[in-house]
Amino acid sequence: FIEDKHVKLIAEWVKKGGVLLLFANDTGHAELKGINQLASKFGIHFNDQARNMVKGKDYPSGAVNIAAGNEVFPNEKKVYLKEIATLSVKSPAKPLVVEGKDIVIATAKYGKGTVFAVGDPWLYNEYMDDRKIPAEVYENYKAAEDLVKWAIKQCPIKK
Repeated sequence: FIEDKHVKLIAEWVKKGGVLLLFANDTGHAELKGINQLASKFGIHFNDQARNMVKGKDYPSGAVNIAAGNEVFPNEKKVYLKEIATLSVKSPAKPLVVEGKDIVIATAKYGKGTVFAVGDPWLYNEYMDDRKIPAEVYENYKAAEDLVKWAIKQCPIKK
């Protein structure tokens, strides 16, 4: 479980230039109280509200559309996220991906560092390698590549 001492240490690390990727989950599959202690330092809150509750193989109910011009996902139009916690944000955080009225992904600048938050473990096995979802419809693999490229760009370069 995340404790106050962890929050303090991680926040200090981010402030000095660390890049933190927070992958939570919906309330039934994650300990949101602790992760919210940490996320709140950056203006992010994982809501106790599940979204994209996919039943069986109803994959379209897990679709999340990516708007053109997205700074993290410039090459993707649609990804698949199942059973996610929505987000609330306040400064310094800002929404990155919004679906309807729900914030699905957010980012925050904190000191010299950066935080990325999504309410789903999201980038894992069967949703990345075409075993469950059709790659021609959902671009999770390409999104993972772009997320890594973006995260690397956020790292301060020491000379």
